[in-house]
Amino acid sequence: TNERGHSFTVQPVHHSLKRHHIMRNAQQSLTRQMMSKDDETATSGSTNRRNFIKTTTAATTAIVTSSATSLPTPTAAAEMTGTSTSTTSLILSEAGSISSTPIQLPKMGLGAWAWGDSVFWGYNPKQDDDLHQVFDYALSKDLAFFDTAEIYGFGRSEKLLGDFRSQASSSDESDKVQIATKFAAFPFRTKPKDVVQACRASLKRLNPNSSIEKPIDLYQIHFPNAWSNEEYWDGLAQCYELGLVKSVGVSNYGVDALRATHSKLAERGIPLATNQIQLSLLYRFPIENGLLETCNELGVKVLSYSPLALGFLTGKYDKNNFPTGPRQNIAKTIFEGDDNGESFTSMLQVMKEISSNHGGVPLSQVALNWTRSKGTIPIPGARSLKQATQNIGALDWDLTENEVLALDVASSKVPAYITPDKSPFPKEDINTKLKMFDS
Repeated sequence: TNERGHSFTVQPVHHSLKRHHIMRNAQQSLTRQMMSKDDETATSGSTNRRNFIKTTTAATTAIVTSSATSLPTPTAAAEMTGTSTSTTSLILSEAGSISSTPIQLPKMGLGAWAWGDSVFWGYNPKQDDDLHQVFDYALSKDLAFFDTAEIYGFGRSEKLLGDFRSQASSSDESDKVQIATKFAAFPFRTKPKDVVQACRASLKRLNPNSSIEKPIDLYQIHFPNAWSNEEYWDGLAQCYELGLVKSVGVSNYGVDALRATHSKLAERGIPLATNQIQLSLLYRFPIENGLLETCNELGVKVLSYSPLALGFLTGKYDKNNFPTGPRQNIAKTIFEGDDNGESFTSMLQVMKEISSNHGGVPLSQVALNWTRSKGTIPIPGARSLKQATQNIGALDWDLTENEVLALDVASSKVPAYITPDKSPFPKEDINTKLKMFDS
């Protein structure tokens, strides 16, 4: 069950990629492994870095969602981390060319976290045909923008997207597909070359059985690290300058980190295209703390992940019907919290009234259009054709100003199902003291 990168071993734990606490026993296990394997880092690092590992490294590193049905072999694990990757393939872009034109994205994307994750989302390879249908449907609607990451299913998500794209009916259809993926900022990754190596490994998975690799449309830093963040920005820039990627972005970056990244990349003439952050009716912090405003100020497009709050904004769950798996704990927070779910139920009622105003559309469309009303691009997940159809159907209509206001008021009364202080992401770079994460 171990994921190997360089000479270190990372222990995946069972929890949400985006928002769950790291279990104490997983922290202890990971810390023991990191401390026993970190000869290189310890030799060049400082005492405060070693001490920091004991308290925060587990929270950063164990953001891997375990995939019990498709665990990687040592070779596959090495490929995922970029330590054993062929570089002989050609890139379908002019190496070294730089364009100041930001990537053009559709009004909605599709998140592929569940495409390969067996623990949190219950992925099974038998679902691949359903996922292929989702892919083809999005392509038929000219909305084939997919967001994935190297750690989603230990590369399985990227591999599926690569396979599906390679099976498109024509090269023209294949060229319509836009894929965004992400570099995992693990503590043992401390050099710009780590970003480049991981990028090349992702390229290999996204371009199966091909001697000509299409560059990644959008390459992102998945989450902050407790150190080496500036090295990652350098690595992003190198990926861009080498023609490996068309555009670059970050994810889970706060106001200060966003400004710093934007400035560093601008020095090399590279635009920071996106910041992927959590935003939904159940998670409004980026609006309240100025992060969304800062993104707009800098011209950085916002990708809203978990716009349906892990399915809780679809109306599917209530006090008597909890989801299975790790999401049960979230359900307890919502329905058994301070007000026993009354404010959440009231908000759902407002959503139902708005739904009726638009012909009885699914509640998921109401939630998605609220994130769109904030100027962001939602990237909801979809594992079935029905879900994909419902999600994309949100683009057929818009909320009125009064409806947006009603949702603002109702959602402001609902306790967040997680708060930023409980996020596993490092809040600060311990070397530069730069604040990395705020929501």
